[in-house]
Amino acid sequence: MRSLPELTKLYYTISEVAEMFEVSTSLLRYWETEFPSLKPKKDRRGDRKFQVKDIKELQQIHHLVKERGFTLEGAKKELKLGNRAELIIDTASLTDKLQALKAKIQEQISKL
Repeated sequence: MRSLPELTKLYYTISEVAEMFEVSTSLLRYWETEFPSLKPKKDRRGDRKFQVKDIKELQQIHHLVKERGFTLEGAKKELKLGNRAELIIDTASLTDKLQALKAKIQEQISKL
């Protein structure tokens, strides 16, 4: 996956983001229409202002489409599955933590 420069600004222009990924600004605008999760803010003039979360989303899209050769439909499915997998992992981790906490509480209760 393409590494990004250090993202220190709050907002980045479409030109800056296009340069980061070495793609055209029109491709970024097209991806915005194809991927509903990609929603950069727009200023009064309608210029796109990309935040770090938008750039990370683009990083995933770029990796799937340009580096791994996914179709846009395939990339959409992969992003959905990836998000679900993260949710499942987070849920499993949370369950483990809660069970450990429950055991500690029961141990403390038994000492009383």
